[in-house]
Amino acid sequence: MRILLVSDLHYSLKQLDWVASIAAGYDLLVVAGDHLDIASIVEPDAQIAVVLEYLSRMAAKTTVVACSGNHDLNARNELGERSAPWLERASASGVFVDGTRFGTERELVTVCPWWDGPLTRDLVDRQLAEDAALVGDRQWIWVYHAPPDASPTSWTGQRHYGDEDLVAWIERHRPGIVLCGHVHESPFTSEGAWIDRIGSTLVLNAGRQRGPIPTCIEIDTDEGSATWHSLAGDEERSLVAV
Repeated sequence: MRILLVSDLHYSLKQLDWVASIAAGYDLLVVAGDHLDIASIVEPDAQIAVVLEYLSRMAAKTTVVACSGNHDLNARNELGERSAPWLERASASGVFVDGTRFGTERELVTVCPWWDGPLTRDLVDRQLAEDAALVGDRQWIWVYHAPPDASPTSWTGQRHYGDEDLVAWIERHRPGIVLCGHVHESPFTSEGAWIDRIGSTLVLNAGRQRGPIPTCIEIDTDEGSATWHSLAGDEERSLVAV
C-alpha cells in the first residue's frame, strides 16, 4: 500500500490544493488533524465548509482518512467534552473520520479523535480494544494527531510535547504504524525526528512548514520504505532499519 501522510495544514489553501492535486497517486491519503487554524481571521464555520469541500475532492480520487486535532474542536460532544463533530460530515463523501476504521485484506486503519477530557479518552481506549480484537494478522495502522511522549517525534526543540496515554496504548496493543502530527518542529530539530520506533511500532510525524507544499511522508508498506519530503530536502528510511 502506498500511503501519503500530511498533517497540520491549518487552513492553508495552497497546501490543500497541492494535496488534492496529487491524491490520486496513492492508495491511502492520511490527513492527521489540525485542519483548521484558530488564529485565522476567517470564521471557523467558513473554514469548516472549505475544508469539507477539499476532503470531498480528495475522496473522489483515493481513500482518505482524516482525524481531528486540537485546532479542530468547535463544539461539545454528548459527554460534555470539546470535540470536532463537524468532521463527521466528511463521511458523507466517503472519508473515514474519528471513531471509524478502514480495512483491507492486509491492513486495518483505526482513526482516533483528539480527546479533550477523560470520558472521550475512555472512548478511544475502548475503540482501540475493539479494533485489537478485529485486526488479526493484518498490519494495524493508527491515525492519531499527537505523537507519543518522550519520542523524538514529539520533540519541539525545547521539550517533549506528546501524549503519555498514547505511549501506554502502543505498549499494550503494539500496532504496526502510528501516523501523527501536532508537533511541527520535531523533524527539523537536532534531537527530533520524523520517524521513530517504540518496541515493534513505527511512529511517523511529517511536521509542518509554510509555503505552497506541506511537509509529507510517503510510505510504501510493500517495499518497506518511508520518505520524508520538506524544504530541507528528502530523506528515505527503511522501515525495517529504524
